[in-house]
Amino acid sequence: MTIPEILAAAIRRGASDVHLLSDMKPAYRVNGYIETAPRPPIPAEALGAMLDAVLSEDQRRRFAETRELCFSLKLDGLGFFRFNLATHLGRPEAAIRIGHRELPEYDSLGLPETLLDCARRTHGLVLVTGPTGVGKTTTLNAIIHRINRADRKKIVTIEDPVEFVHEPLQSLVVQREVGLDTPGFHRAVIHALRQDPDIIIIGEMRDQETIAAALTAAETGHLVLATLHTNGAAGTVSRIIDVFPAQQQDQIRLQLATTLQAVITQKLLPRADGSGRVMVYELLVMNAAARNLIRDGRANQLPNIIQTGATLGMRSMDLMIREAYETGEITWDTACSSVMNPRVLKR
Repeated sequence: MTIPEILAAAIRRGASDVHLLSDMKPAYRVNGYIETAPRPPIPAEALGAMLDAVLSEDQRRRFAETRELCFSLKLDGLGFFRFNLATHLGRPEAAIRIGHRELPEYDSLGLPETLLDCARRTHGLVLVTGPTGVGKTTTLNAIIHRINRADRKKIVTIEDPVEFVHEPLQSLVVQREVGLDTPGFHRAVIHALRQDPDIIIIGEMRDQETIAAALTAAETGHLVLATLHTNGAAGTVSRIIDVFPAQQQDQIRLQLATTLQAVITQKLLPRADGSGRVMVYELLVMNAAARNLIRDGRANQLPNIIQTGATLGMRSMDLMIREAYETGEITWDTACSSVMNPRVLKR
């Protein structure tokens, strides 16, 4: 077996991820669930040799030193892949995210046009949030692709690693990979401000320094799109504020209330017929009332704004889950396990 052979089989199976662990059969994630491949277990030495075959000399050295490595790789005829290598009990393992051969089309993802409208403004902060594996990176790249085809902008992306490659169409797209082109998100955002960008894409706001740089960029007339591993608009706002010391939080609330344009939280739920997953989301579009709540430290009341903001395109996650159940897209059990407020279903 080789890595390309395993990935080709995973693509044919419709997998989103491949997991390779020493002395175990390869495993795929299909429609959100793990299943083992009909292949023999891979001994630790064989897995190490398979991984060495796709690594550069520098990557082999870094992996040997740190026992951790994240990188992207393009394989001819297969597409782009994101590799995350580690060891457990001293033996190698790999988690591989399967990229798409083609750039994602915004209209095919089930995302609202309201989000795209917010992402085409001249300045501010747009956040795509949710747990790992719900398509946040795909959403960002679909937005980039739409803007690239329609608008004459300069877009600077900071990614770890790059999963989709954008050729210049109407826009200029500069893609920088953490570890390859820059040591980290924070420094890359600061440097991007000197590159005359219209839009800055931050693959993940992981720390206080990166969040502060993103807020500054949005405040100084740039549009910033970024992802966070948070759930819901209220949780996102609280997370951003809480990473700062108490003496800075009033200032951060003011910056956030001024710059934030929209927050979308995504989920992918298994379809009732087993054919894939369906997108549901919560969308907050900032208005005067939402800005006042953030400024006053009452972010916990943002769900009330979402419930009454349908005319602005806002959507409640629980209501979308209920609608998906009513239309037969998901099962009752899936709906019950996914909603925050069970009364939404019982009504």
